[in-house]
Amino acid sequence: MQRWRGLADIPEDWGRSVVTIGSYDGVHRGHQLIIRHAVERARELGVPSVVVTFDPHPSEVVRPGSHPPLLAPHHRRAELMAELGVDELLILPFTTEFSKLTPADFVVKVLVDKLHAKAVVEGPNFRFGHKAAGNVEFLIEQGKVYDFEVEVVDLYVTGDAGGGEPFSSTLTRRLVAEGDVEGAAEILGRPHRVEGVVVRGAQRGRELGFPTANVETLPHTAIPADGVYAGWLHTQGEAMPAAISVGTNPQFDGTERTVEAYAIDRVGLDLYGLHVAVDFLAFVRGQAKFASLEALLEQMAEDVKRCRELISAAE
Repeated sequence: MQRWRGLADIPEDWGRSVVTIGSYDGVHRGHQLIIRHAVERARELGVPSVVVTFDPHPSEVVRPGSHPPLLAPHHRRAELMAELGVDELLILPFTTEFSKLTPADFVVKVLVDKLHAKAVVEGPNFRFGHKAAGNVEFLIEQGKVYDFEVEVVDLYVTGDAGGGEPFSSTLTRRLVAEGDVEGAAEILGRPHRVEGVVVRGAQRGRELGFPTANVETLPHTAIPADGVYAGWLHTQGEAMPAAISVGTNPQFDGTERTVEAYAIDRVGLDLYGLHVAVDFLAFVRGQAKFASLEALLEQMAEDVKRCRELISAAE
């Protein structure tokens, strides 16, 4: 899959294509329905499929300070879209000037002049253009003028997550914030993941016999509620079973919120400076302060045992 950063990256001789547009944060199961439909339609028509998304998140430009926690950074979304068969990913820099494009101007500048859309695939709640004034009905009318089809795909999948609410990025963020990583995984179709570089912390885990990778997470990452989780630590192509701690480390009166992963049964790992990913499988317990160091160590051993059991059952 090719990636374009802005309209100027699109080749001048670019032909017709099937396009879908959206933030697609998380590329959850509802998003997957739309993207798969766009890919299948493109193959039927014998043209490439293109996903158009934005950076930064439009809300940060329209309402500074309102950037939502992100379920997946752009490079992760690109990986997931490539797995779905997408041919091209166009990331449009979302600026104040760009936000002022009317829906009609957006159609002409992006879909017609640059991507030469033959079909556009969207969900029923799709909005675009200045003040989100454009909708699916407007897009259908524009398609009649500029010779492209518009296909609307119902992205509303439901399940147990959120008590049966339709799957959405908003619901997923809420479940992650509540520590319900299993509910989030049902929506995403995979475990929720955070990424970042391993940095040096207080190294108390090493002193206690449970050396952890202290992950400096990427900006705006959706981080689960404080507590202990079972999951996996990914680095250099390897997925290692892990016990994951999120929180401020109240046992030592910490104030900075961190994500730390202990690779179960692994000895001598040196991950400093490496980019890693942490997948959250299941919540084990909430954050707590113990009466003594001995009580903490006893609980940590129990946590690792429980994490090992949960991961073994999942695998």
